[in-house]
Amino acid sequence: MAAILETTDLRKRYQMGKVTVDALQGVDFVVQQGEFVAVMGPSGAGKSTLLHMMGGLDTPSDGEVVLGGKRLAHLSDDEITIVRRRQVGFVFQFFNLLPTLTAAENVALPLLIDGQRSEDHAARIDELLDLVGLGDRKERKPDQLSGGEQQRVAIARAFANDPKIVLADEPTGNLDSKSGTTVLELLHRTCKELEATVVMVTHDPRAASYADRVVFLKDGRTVRELLPGDGGLSPQEIMEVMADLEL
Repeated sequence: MAAILETTDLRKRYQMGKVTVDALQGVDFVVQQGEFVAVMGPSGAGKSTLLHMMGGLDTPSDGEVVLGGKRLAHLSDDEITIVRRRQVGFVFQFFNLLPTLTAAENVALPLLIDGQRSEDHAARIDELLDLVGLGDRKERKPDQLSGGEQQRVAIARAFANDPKIVLADEPTGNLDSKSGTTVLELLHRTCKELEATVVMVTHDPRAASYADRVVFLKDGRTVRELLPGDGGLSPQEIMEVMADLEL
């Protein structure tokens, strides 16, 4: 498999008054095409910072991000914006749907932002909404959908531009257990059916068990990687690693 995303000695420092915070301290990370990777660690471990670096939402203090063969440090801000718009899909904890738009219009939003006509992609929008089980709700606005349904719209939107990689930041963090399970099953199935690549940040061992492998962060560093056995990954197995690492 080819690497879709790679970070090399990735570092991020923040200045908070007179205190320097090292959010990332030399992270080497590779994601292959078609993988579903979970990134785990305690609050403050650098999970979301890493995700933002990988998606071009923030710039590293040192090190390098290569996304789809493009070295982000060598691109202008406008060029990074285009790469992010066309090659990366995002799923956030709080859905981020526009309340005045229907589900179909929210899914089409990345296409419109990229200057494309949603009418030219109507079949794909319908296909994605069918894939997430909301084909019969495409004309509903967010306040007419449950939290789980809104996150399913957000997942469909993340895949609208056929991105090279989808980055999900705590996608079940704002959902109840039942809705969270539905979203995780959907994200896993969508990844496989569309042959897509997904990196998901989570603190939840149950969520991480849906991934193909789990990378653990602690104090801004990768400290371990967990690969599945014959029966896949289990939440108990992940919890045992977390306890061993004192996460």
